[in-house]
Amino acid sequence: MTKAMAVDQQQQSHRPGLLKQTNKSHKHGKHKSKGSLETLRKGKVNIKVISKKVKKNTREDRRNQATQIRKNKRDEVLSSRRKFLEAPFMVAVVPLSNSIVLGDVMEMIEKADPEAVITHSSEGHLHLSLPRFKQRFSFILLDTSNIFNVLDALKVSDTVLFLMTPSEGIDPTGHVLMSAIVAQGLPTSAAAIFNLNDVPIKKRNECKQEIEKVVNKYIPEEKVMSLSNATDVLNVMRKIGNQKQRKIVFRDRRPHLLAEKLDFIYKENDNTKGVLKVTGYLRGQNLSVNSLVHIPGWGDFQMLQIDISDDPHPLNPHKQDGMAEESVRVLDKADPAKQVSLQSEIVPDPMDAEQTWPTGEELAEAEANSSQGKEEAKTRARVKKVPRGFSDYQAAWIPDSDAEEEFMSSDEESEDGDSEEEDDDDAMSVAESSGKMEADEETMSTYSEVPVDKDKYDKAMDMEEEQEALAKLQEAHMDAQFPDELDTPLDTPARVRFQKYRGLESFRTSAWDPKENLPLDYARIFQFQNFDRTRKRVLKQIEDTEGAQPGWYITVHIDNVLESQFLAYQGAPFLIYGLLPHEHKMSVLNMLLKRPSTLQRTQDPVASKEELWFQCGFRRFKASPVFSQHTNGNKHKYERFFQPEATVIATCYAPILYPPAPVLAFKKMKDDSVELIAVGSVHSVNPDRLIVKRVILSGHPLKIHKRSAVVRFMFFNREDIEWFKPVELRTKYGRRGHIKEPLGKEKCY
Repeated sequence: MTKAMAVDQQQQSHRPGLLKQTNKSHKHGKHKSKGSLETLRKGKVNIKVISKKVKKNTREDRRNQATQIRKNKRDEVLSSRRKFLEAPFMVAVVPLSNSIVLGDVMEMIEKADPEAVITHSSEGHLHLSLPRFKQRFSFILLDTSNIFNVLDALKVSDTVLFLMTPSEGIDPTGHVLMSAIVAQGLPTSAAAIFNLNDVPIKKRNECKQEIEKVVNKYIPEEKVMSLSNATDVLNVMRKIGNQKQRKIVFRDRRPHLLAEKLDFIYKENDNTKGVLKVTGYLRGQNLSVNSLVHIPGWGDFQMLQIDISDDPHPLNPHKQDGMAEESVRVLDKADPAKQVSLQSEIVPDPMDAEQTWPTGEELAEAEANSSQGKEEAKTRARVKKVPRGFSDYQAAWIPDSDAEEEFMSSDEESEDGDSEEEDDDDAMSVAESSGKMEADEETMSTYSEVPVDKDKYDKAMDMEEEQEALAKLQEAHMDAQFPDELDTPLDTPARVRFQKYRGLESFRTSAWDPKENLPLDYARIFQFQNFDRTRKRVLKQIEDTEGAQPGWYITVHIDNVLESQFLAYQGAPFLIYGLLPHEHKMSVLNMLLKRPSTLQRTQDPVASKEELWFQCGFRRFKASPVFSQHTNGNKHKYERFFQPEATVIATCYAPILYPPAPVLAFKKMKDDSVELIAVGSVHSVNPDRLIVKRVILSGHPLKIHKRSAVVRFMFFNREDIEWFKPVELRTKYGRRGHIKEPLGKEKCY
């Protein structure tokens, strides 16, 4: 008995159940071996391993691959910096305080390093070669009294050095200048405080922090340095030479050159014109002699030839005497067959639409069609009233008398924004729209007045100008409160005053022909079949341009330059830009503008069609733009005033410019100074943009019934009421209807 029980106990063993505890394996910190991986796979092979041949990637192959990747990255960095290494670093020195003397700054820079090679160009630029850094610098000292000269110089500069004083920091003129520079496109920047040693030692850090806070509003995370002695100058040079260069798209896509030397040669047969020789370092892209160049403020010109010469500002001291005459050689000459023409406008042919003399069969067929058309016209004349001078397309907007019920029962879709335009809750309105870019007789276009000193205000005040400015302010204020609302004129019939307007059933969905009744100037402009596609094609061809390469020291011969233009030049930074294809042709330019509150005189009204100065990319021109809303769709509402804190599209005739490109809008004052009023960018080049002017005629309800109302002061004669019968009326709360009948000087609907 006892023996049997012992046998049973030996045969039984513990079998783990579902709740068996499994402890974690020891983490030895090593990777799994190939054997352990084979054990885990249990003989299973991945399908990718079976289908593809296993490539052996040895340690030597991996090392070679890493070496190649590292070499390619290094070559890419060197190629991106090669443009800046071939030509000197162009540094524009911009003082933001009026108390800074530019002569003292130049003297401090020249005496910073005794081993530096210092040369000067004929245009007054300082060239500094530092053997210890193995780098060259070109300094342009700018006078901030002319904002256009500063903006032009910063367009071609690699780095801008802002200088401030401990006492003033950034003065009011400096704030306006900084706003314009940031809006135009800020290049690689550096900031320094000039003569910080004049401040006591205990207050230097506090003064530096206060100025740094103001600078960071325009340039975030910019560290302000000191510029008081030779060591500070070398530290600034080291930072400028080693910091990463910021890209400006509109500048880097075009060849540009800052003149180091200018020569004017008169032509043999014409004493009023000559050839201008511009010498300097080419930057940006390649420059072809057959393309066109643009000089800001002068216009577009053709080139005769391009010469290349040795660098007159070398890094080695033994080459600092300049280039010899024998070193100048002709790089390329213009080919008349390949040279781009200066024609910027199309010359319309008045006989373009004429036909040849028709044959007898064509005359007989035309006479038969004409007789049949006259009979149909008689039937149409009995039911439709067409104003004199209206085209067939315009006549289609006026419904027939038999179709009045059909017009009243059409789609009840209101015009965008009509329900929010009126101030009177019970007022009835007639919403109308006009053709493209029509003039408004009641819009005033005047210049705002420059503030006069308080002591001389009464003596220098002009009452007529004061009254015009006050009327303009009142008109802009009324336009902001009651957009597009006009009073019906008493001296002119409404059907005559608004004969160019039409009633739109829906501002968004109603059809409108963009080619209807275009002005005569539209026959002279150029238009793209597909602007975006042309822009992509042109930008892809930039790198394939042959000619002078960036970094070369070249001389450009510009043909047909007027003597008066050269004599009027007063030593400002002289720039030339190479134009891309089609950028010299005229078209309709649409610019997106905004009036931020940080600018001065943003509260002054800017009327549509008022003359403004535009700094558009590398161009500068004046125009009278038409403002419109920045909205989607094919029709855009005309804006009579550019209100503060608003965003609009400014449309004007201008040369073609491929976006992206910054836009600055300036207003000319009485003392010939200019003030920045708006900033933005190029939106598009589209002559077919529809700008529709809307007018709202409102009346006062005298009697309100259940299904009708009597409205006064909307029209003042019976003929006007009959004329506007087809146009739908609507209230602020969305009720709609039509004019039913006139009641004396009133009407009921």
